Parts: sequence; C-alpha cells; structure tokens
Amino acid sequence: MRTAYRVETVRAAERALMARLPAGTLMARAAAGLAAACAELLRPRLYGARVVLLVGSGDNGGDALYAGARLARRGAAVTAVLLNEERAHPGGLAALRAAGGRAAGAAGAERLIARARLVVDGITGIGGRGGLRQDAAGPAAAAAEHGVPVVAVDLPSGVDADTGEVHGAAVRAALTVTFGAWKPGLLVDPARALAGEVRLVDIGLGPELPPEPDLVAFDDADAAALLPRPEAESDKYRRGVIGIAAGSARYPGAAVLTVGGALRGGAGAVRYAGPAGGGVIGRYPETLVSEGRPSEAGRVQAWVVGPGLGGGPEAAATVADVLAADVPVLVDADGLHSIDPERLRARSAPTVLTPHAGEAAALLGTSRDRVESARLASVSELAVRYGAVALLKGSTTLIAEPGPGGPEGRGRVLANTTGTPWLATAGSGDVLSGLIGALLAAGLAPLDAAALGAHLHGLAGRAAPVPPMASTVTEALPGVWAALSPRR
Repeated sequence: MRTAYRVETVRAAERALMARLPAGTLMARAAAGLAAACAELLRPRLYGARVVLLVGSGDNGGDALYAGARLARRGAAVTAVLLNEERAHPGGLAALRAAGGRAAGAAGAERLIARARLVVDGITGIGGRGGLRQDAAGPAAAAAEHGVPVVAVDLPSGVDADTGEVHGAAVRAALTVTFGAWKPGLLVDPARALAGEVRLVDIGLGPELPPEPDLVAFDDADAAALLPRPEAESDKYRRGVIGIAAGSARYPGAAVLTVGGALRGGAGAVRYAGPAGGGVIGRYPETLVSEGRPSEAGRVQAWVVGPGLGGGPEAAATVADVLAADVPVLVDADGLHSIDPERLRARSAPTVLTPHAGEAAALLGTSRDRVESARLASVSELAVRYGAVALLKGSTTLIAEPGPGGPEGRGRVLANTTGTPWLATAGSGDVLSGLIGALLAAGLAPLDAAALGAHLHGLAGRAAPVPPMASTVTEALPGVWAALSPRR
C-alpha cells in the first residue's frame, strides 16, 4: 500500500523530526538517496558523465546541490544552473564547489543541457504552486527538446503536490525521487504522467506521520487480502447474489458484458432483469433471467443498474425501482442520468457511482476539462454531494467516500494505478460495473469493493491479449484472480 500525504502534513512531520536530529540530517539523507538514484541512471559509466542541476531557491535546490556534490566526488562533471543566484542554498553550493562541481547562470542553460547525460530538476519541488516561471520553463523545455532524461527532486516542478493539477509549464521527469512519503500529486493525473517512475527514499518520517493518509493506492497484497473466498459451508447464496438491470433493445451487449463481469467477479449467482435475456442466456447460461421489473427478479444482496439502459421514462423507472431496494446499488452509464442527490442521500443502503469524466461533469454541473484537470477535487465533490462512494474512471481511477460524519464531510480517497490505456475500449466499463457489483454482493464495504474491482480490472486489462476487447478483459479475470490468491 502506498500512502500519500499533503504538503502541510509532510512539512509538520519534517519539523517534528528535525527538532530531534542534528541540523542538516534530513537534507543529507535526501541527497544521498537522490545521488544514488542518479548514479544508477548513469551506469555503466558515472566518471566523466555530464550532469546539469536546475537549481531553484530553498531546500529543494539544496537537495539537488548536495546530491550533485556526491556525484562530483565520484567523478561526474556536475554543473549547477542557478535560476536565482542570490537565493541558492549556500551550504549546498559550497559543497558542490568543494567537490569539484561548478555553478553557472541561466543564460547558458540550453547549451549545457544539450551536452548532458542527465538533468536534475531542483527548481520548486513540493512547495511550488502554479506553472513554471519563464526563466525556469526554458531550461525544462530544453531537456525535453534534446531528449535528456530528467530526475525530479521530490516532485516535478510546476505540478501541484496536493492535487495533481498542472497549471502551466511543468517538468516531465523520467524518474522522480520523493522523500519521506508519497505526495497525492504523484498518484493522480495529469501530474502522475509527468513524474515517470517514482522512487521513495526513507528519511525517517514514518513515526511522525498521522495514521490516516490523504490518499492511498492499493497494491497486490492489499487486493489479495480483500478477495472473497468461499468457505466449506458456502453455497451460491452465501457467496453473494447480484442483480443486474442493464441493456436494452439497442444495447443488448451491455447486459452480456455486465453479467460477465459479475460472474468473473466471483458472484455465487447472477439475476438478470431486462430485455436482453436471450443474449445473456446464450452467452452465460448460468444466469437467472427474468423480464419483469428488477424488484420482481428475486432476492439479491446488491444491484447494478445503468449500463446500456438507454434513455427515456422506462430507463428512469428501472433506476428508481432498483434504488428503492434496501441493498447496495451501483449506478453506472445511462443510470447516472436518472439520479438526484437528495434521493441518494435518503437511501438506507449504500450507493456506488462509477462515472467517466463526461458523466461526472454532468453530475457536478461543470465542464469535462475541469473534471480531468482537477480529478481529486472532482471525485471528492461527487462523493460529498451525492452521499455515495464515487469512482471516477480515467487515466487515474480515483475512488472517494463521504466522510464518516455523513455526506457533509470528506472521507477517504483511494487511487488505482493498475489501469492501462488499452482499457479505453467499448464495454470495458460495463465489465467493471459487474465486477464491483459482485464484490458488493459478497459483502465487501463499498469503498473496498470499488477499489478492489478497479485493481482487478486494471490487471485484467494488462493481461488480456493485445489489443483487448471488453470480453477478453472479462476472460482475463480468472487468471488475475488466481495470481493474487494463495495456493490452494
């Protein structure tokens, strides 16, 4: 599990730790980790390798300078480009010069970068807000233009550490070396896409950080711990019965794909209610099919409603019928057009919403661009406004819940990082809905079910033959499940 903390929390932990340590200890630890990471990228020949440090003011620039001093002592040709000469970290600058490195002004930065094997971004780090200033944007652009790999110090300069938002020019790193703890922006696009590979350097902050992080990303061990497993006395009903209200005459495939996701999600039984029963039975004869209203289909432990329903009064009536059930409900796709915040808050059972950015924009009354540029704020706002667990699909899938005090407070937020662009294919979201629905029916808490479903879905997207289809993603799920499960 990767736990991420906001800048204010990290700064407080640093202050608490520094009060008990000799001056300069944390910066020395950070510089040592940064230098080691740079040395690995410069292998097999570190001696004589040209390294350019882009140095801003403050501690971030100090980390870069001290790391540069370590590289210089090992034979690298290190030059620090001082973007603000008067405010460069004095101790770091002295250490670099004593080790044989040199400093230069910003005027000749592009020429130096063009000849370099590595650029270290020590411009702003986690304290920066807004895009790069013009004097820093030029050197950052030169590194990209000349194809020189960049190592970012703590966070790529120009991105927001707390939100992952990018407002203006920013550094694109091949590697980000972050210190003490992950920052939310390293897990959330668009900033995540600029961070490249991320390496965490332990500088001793762990005991000073609060137990509740601001953002969490699952790993395989977390997913494996949540996987439902039948016991000796389990039967199909105890394993979880999921109801699916999906599909229409125009979109019968949505029903098939949603049912497939539920069956491959470990459901003990699937009840399908809708007009696409023939296609569902033809593909999955295990399904219990009915043509009446969802409430007449029989007892279930959870419902999925929305994929392929289409529009109009009939679809709205189906959504209303499902939401009247006193069981967890996942609402996706066309079902999202027929919900309102007051009705969802009044439900006695939990609700999960799974919109993509366009659907989220409609639910929030904003633009798609705003949702995609401020994904963390958008998913939290969805959860609070609708009193539901919200899963925002996209390049970074984020899952948020309302706060423990009710819909008025913000709750936990999880990030899924297993996804792949190949999952941007028709019907993929229907498979995800069925998968999460099965996990809800198995008894998982809504946030856990959504996070585990997204994790499994992403792994299946990677495992499916390229180029994948929604149906091949479905068929890749058993292999993913087996890989995460302990040996029988």
